[in-house]
Amino acid sequence: MKKGKKQVALSRRRFLSASVAATATSIELPRRLGAYWDAGEEPGLALESSWIAFRSAKPIWPEGREKEMNLWVGFRAIFHPPAGKHIYLRMAGCTFYRVYLNGKFHGWGPARGPKDHFRVDLWDITPHLAEGRNYVCVEVAGYNVNSYYVLDQPSFLQAEITTDTEVLASTTSDGRPFEAVILPQRVQKVQRYTFQRTFSEVYHLDPQSSAWRDSADSPLEAVKCAVFPMRKYIPRRVPFPDYEKRQPEMVAAEGEFNWSGNPPKSLYEDRSIPSAARIGPHMLGYRWDDLTEIPYLELQKTKTTVNNRIDTPYVCDQALHLTAGRFKTLDFGTNLAGFFGAHVTAHAPTKFYFVFDETLTDGDVDFKRLMCDNIVAYTLSPGTYDLETFEPYGLEFLKLMVLEGECSVSNVYLREYTAPDVWTAHFSCSHEGLNKLFAAGRECYRDNAIDLFQDNPTRERGPWLCDSSFTARVAPLLTGHTRAEHNQFENYRLPDNFGDLPEGMLPPCYPSDHSSTDFSATWPLWFIIQLEQYMQRSDDHQTVAGLRNRVMKVFDYYAPFRNAQGLLQDLKGWVFIEWSKSNDYVQPLSYPANMLYAAALAAAGRLYDLPQFVERAEALRKLIRQQSYDGQFFVDNAVLQDGKLVPSHNRTETCQYYAFYFDIASPQTYPELWETLRSQFGPQRWKTKAYPDIPPSNAFMGNVLRQELLSRAGLTEQLIQEVIASLLYMAELTGTMWENSSDEASMNHAFESNVVTELYRDVLGLYHVDRVRKKVHLRVTNLSLDWCAGRTPTPEGFVTLRWWKSADALTYQIDVPPGYTVEVENLSKFSVVQRHFPHGKVNFGIKVEGGYQ
Repeated sequence: MKKGKKQVALSRRRFLSASVAATATSIELPRRLGAYWDAGEEPGLALESSWIAFRSAKPIWPEGREKEMNLWVGFRAIFHPPAGKHIYLRMAGCTFYRVYLNGKFHGWGPARGPKDHFRVDLWDITPHLAEGRNYVCVEVAGYNVNSYYVLDQPSFLQAEITTDTEVLASTTSDGRPFEAVILPQRVQKVQRYTFQRTFSEVYHLDPQSSAWRDSADSPLEAVKCAVFPMRKYIPRRVPFPDYEKRQPEMVAAEGEFNWSGNPPKSLYEDRSIPSAARIGPHMLGYRWDDLTEIPYLELQKTKTTVNNRIDTPYVCDQALHLTAGRFKTLDFGTNLAGFFGAHVTAHAPTKFYFVFDETLTDGDVDFKRLMCDNIVAYTLSPGTYDLETFEPYGLEFLKLMVLEGECSVSNVYLREYTAPDVWTAHFSCSHEGLNKLFAAGRECYRDNAIDLFQDNPTRERGPWLCDSSFTARVAPLLTGHTRAEHNQFENYRLPDNFGDLPEGMLPPCYPSDHSSTDFSATWPLWFIIQLEQYMQRSDDHQTVAGLRNRVMKVFDYYAPFRNAQGLLQDLKGWVFIEWSKSNDYVQPLSYPANMLYAAALAAAGRLYDLPQFVERAEALRKLIRQQSYDGQFFVDNAVLQDGKLVPSHNRTETCQYYAFYFDIASPQTYPELWETLRSQFGPQRWKTKAYPDIPPSNAFMGNVLRQELLSRAGLTEQLIQEVIASLLYMAELTGTMWENSSDEASMNHAFESNVVTELYRDVLGLYHVDRVRKKVHLRVTNLSLDWCAGRTPTPEGFVTLRWWKSADALTYQIDVPPGYTVEVENLSKFSVVQRHFPHGKVNFGIKVEGGYQ
């Protein structure tokens, strides 16, 4: 591996992963009063009028500047709360905002919604207020560029402070005003952070730059704002994030650099960050020759000359003194997600950079590894500053660099931006490696499931389909609900259209902006498959019914690509199978894509009572068996020979898993192939070199499909050994799991949280917890573990299970909420004995609004 010595994982994580009591006390209910707990309610019902309807406020923005790129605007309202009443802050905006109450950080938002729809945040701010004068400050980033992260829509803020009966302040109309001020300290004309996200962060600060939000007495150079028509509003629905501060564990390294680096002459010549040279009609931003400042090129002028690995404990209030040409690298011990910052005193005019990444490359931070501009740059006048990034990022290593001047840095931290409702779930067993995998899987989930299911917390934060099919199944196990998944499908249900995409095609990542050629031909099929699973998880008939037309239009889109036999051929766009050689064998006819197509047809047929869809799916499966199976393996594609389609000789490992996962094959119908796959394929093939002519699978998604197939077959011992072999090194190195089997891409990817599903389902034995029909399917398989224990939340309480083994028996205790039934299936060699709780029901939780704590 590229990274150096790994430190012990954070003690807090280890403690929380092992302690039910600690997980219960880790949740602070008052911060989430505006979380819209009732996922069953829809806009237009009582929820809309009581939670999301503004009483007075209207959308505003500095006049004539609502479409200006990367404009940073501050809003401030001063108010006097009446005694004895609850005070609420209601807010919506585009694109993102950061909220301060009386000079202290309060929150970041909003949750992302679909085109022309905006989610509303509502906080009960009463506990944070003082007697007399109080003030709210809001920093809003008006990005106005296309991305995979947030929609390109005109900027606005809409906010009001109210009691139950009175408006105390609002953006226009009743109460005191929210005054607006342009915030020039954030440099506007900078390069994009990545082509998937918006702009990088570059600041020019003096000690008074934050005075407007630090003190209500600081004067504002208020600008005139235009008032815009009311928008369409929808609930936030998901709970507010965790904002816990985490400090580094170690000062990992210190060293020196000089200016002997050899940067490219322009961003056009640097292919490591392609967004920089693609600015134009299809990628909005500022062209490189219009940029005010380019830290990305500036940093490439430097070259590390001394890099000493020191690994000394970090002391937060002990200042790190840095002069020009020196750096220190801090290690947080775990790959984290959030906003990082520090207390900095500039002793002279100083150019100070935060440089960061998820790992070390050759012992140093490579800010270009992810094709990102992993730099936050500050030019500081002499004085004292409390710095914090506006955008959330993912990192483990934070490099503090002084390019010019001199400064002292203390109290470095990362303010988490993570899903808060995962700590009542619990898993532990006699294998410490599996416990580490559970902790890493939970970390991947909570970093990427704040408002909906995104792929990773750094490079793009994009809510991709397919990835979400695996992340979504983890949500009920850790949280007991499907609110983030509801948001995901609501985002696809509500828009009138998806911009320039062909009629019927769904964006593979949404909310985001896509051009007419920027889509994945296969991702809508994963959407349909996940929708059926969502129906089973949630019983949300309204959302599923509301998406019927969308689903039917997807199949209408595919109709022109059906050949005479009904198989999809010559698909346009990106035909994605997985991150491996499989993606090279997709034209003109991809058999894995058609396996997926058949599965989506069958899912839609079951969802919407369309038996003809189910029949078509089975006919396609029969064709694929006839054409793709060569007597030993399934081949990936068919090619044209003399004007006719002929199955090729291209065979990949992932194609075999598609065949078994999507019911083309089964261990019963293809026993020899299944035995070959089971015994000679998988993670060990990197060592055994078996079947070298068949390209191996990658983490996304062949390895996950294989794990699911082993689970279906009841091969739990083999499953956990392979999971340990393919994932444990990731968990031990970064505390998270990665997009690929190697470390060249994201090292905190949401789909890898699927390991949580496997641990609950296959190791603990909670094979299926049906929260809709209130049934628990307990499955016992052959395992070498001595014991296992865990619990998962439901709306009615917890399902708690533990088991332990003796020489010839497996004894278990299970506790379920009232009204639940338990079915036990024994696939093991052990006799299974239930031991009842001696004093009746054990309830580890305290019932609170919306669930258990």
